[in-house]
Amino acid sequence: DRLTGRGRWKHMYPLLVLLCAVCALSGTRSPVAAAGRSCADTRQVYAEKGYGTGTAPLTQISGEHLRLCPQDYTCCSSQMEETLALQSERDFLKSVEENSQFLLTTFTQRHRRFDEFFRELIELSEKSMNQMFTKTYGRLFTQNSHVFQELFVELRRYYSGGSVSLSEVLSDFWSRLVERVFSLVNPQYQFSEDYLECVSKHAEQLQPFGDVPRKLRVQVSRAFIAARALSQGLATGRDIVNKATKLTADSECVRGLMRQWYCPLCRGMPSLRPCHSLCLNVMKGCLANQADLDTEWNNFIDSLYQVSEKLEGPFNIELAADSISVKVSEAIMHMQENSVSISTKARTRAEEDDGEIKTGNILNINVTELKERLRPMRGFWVSLPHTICNDEKMAADVTNEDRCWNGQTRGRYLPDVTGDGLVSQINNPEVEVDIARPDVRTRQLIMELRVVTNKLRHAQSGQDMDFMDSEEGSGSGGGDHGERYNDDWPGYGPYSPPYNKPARNPPANPAKPPRVRERNGSKWNKNNGHGRVRSASSQLSFSLVPLLSLPLMVTVAPMWR
Repeated sequence: DRLTGRGRWKHMYPLLVLLCAVCALSGTRSPVAAAGRSCADTRQVYAEKGYGTGTAPLTQISGEHLRLCPQDYTCCSSQMEETLALQSERDFLKSVEENSQFLLTTFTQRHRRFDEFFRELIELSEKSMNQMFTKTYGRLFTQNSHVFQELFVELRRYYSGGSVSLSEVLSDFWSRLVERVFSLVNPQYQFSEDYLECVSKHAEQLQPFGDVPRKLRVQVSRAFIAARALSQGLATGRDIVNKATKLTADSECVRGLMRQWYCPLCRGMPSLRPCHSLCLNVMKGCLANQADLDTEWNNFIDSLYQVSEKLEGPFNIELAADSISVKVSEAIMHMQENSVSISTKARTRAEEDDGEIKTGNILNINVTELKERLRPMRGFWVSLPHTICNDEKMAADVTNEDRCWNGQTRGRYLPDVTGDGLVSQINNPEVEVDIARPDVRTRQLIMELRVVTNKLRHAQSGQDMDFMDSEEGSGSGGGDHGERYNDDWPGYGPYSPPYNKPARNPPANPAKPPRVRERNGSKWNKNNGHGRVRSASSQLSFSLVPLLSLPLMVTVAPMWR
């Protein structure tokens, strides 16, 4: 026995029997049993995914060839493991795309809806002015309609993103208008081009239209600034979601994805789902850079929400667009009434026509729907791993901690769930992440979010960032902090002016390049005076104030009928 070793085996036999019994009780398969186990379930699932089973083992084989899954007995060949790794990446990218679809859909649809609505408001405002002024002023308006057309051309250009200063647009409009009205209320004089240029330059000091230009500038500027900022913000949100969801999973991420989703298939347990905590660690590692968008993303969403509230409240663009024709008519009548005594017929007609063309309550409806969709967008990128792992097709339920795939076998997953963001992945047990190399594209998206958020925040106070420096606070809403007027607010709904603020002296307009004057038909009704016609070309040295008071000393027939 000593020579043959039989005695030694006799003593070890009971130990082997005990070991086999323990293995059977513990559920661990013996090598012989594992090697002979059928791979029918694995082959069926593999075929259902559209792959051929030519390389799929019929029974479990030794797994020394595996690179991603545990090198235990397996139902996967090397080719199958490689194929399933690519499948896991596709599944991951598809899940990210599907879970972010509501973001993309919301930004795309809402941008299109608001853009069409804002453009329609401008069209209706111009149409309303044409109808009102044609009915009220007749040929006097139609002969000079290009002055008003230019105003709306510039408003459209501003909204469309053009490099346009709203304050300069409105200033130029009033300058052109004062020349024509000045000629009209002084029909007994014929003024040279240079003289009328001088009149327009001093219009700010003379205030021929009263306080109307300033009030219109405040109302139109802040409403258009907010509308453009919202439209641009929605477009930016759409583009950022598009870029942030166009992922490329690196090799470490793919390793983690494969280990959690398809290694159970290779072990012959295709129905076994990864433990919830395992799934979270893998997703947090693969989506570490996206999670770093969270702070700026939330600031962006909050700013969009606040600007949308401004639009349905004090910066209501429907009211601003509707008020353009009425306020311009008021300005013209103010200049006339302070020059001659005329009929009040024009005022009556303007009041009757006010609001004739309305778009209804579309703005409030659009804003309400937008706000409802913005609320759940906060924290989207940080919560995305949880969203994916809460899908029963992607991971086991949190209550099933003992009967899930833990990365090696069926059982509880013991490691802690790592934190959010790139830096927190230093201790991620499932995905090795290089925290020293932030993703360049993600950093660019963060900067884009900061820029658009800054624009939205300035728009909330009626400021246009594009012209803040050049206009020194007096430009497109820049100098109108908190200015409110009773006629800026709707006469219904929850909004009302909290106080009546006394009118301030309008800030000085910035210097602007000289505009090209029209040499033909530069004055309204140039030759409609009766009696003696004088030339004012040699009177530039005279004070404008006495000249503007000339109509008070002569009798002029009412012209604005």
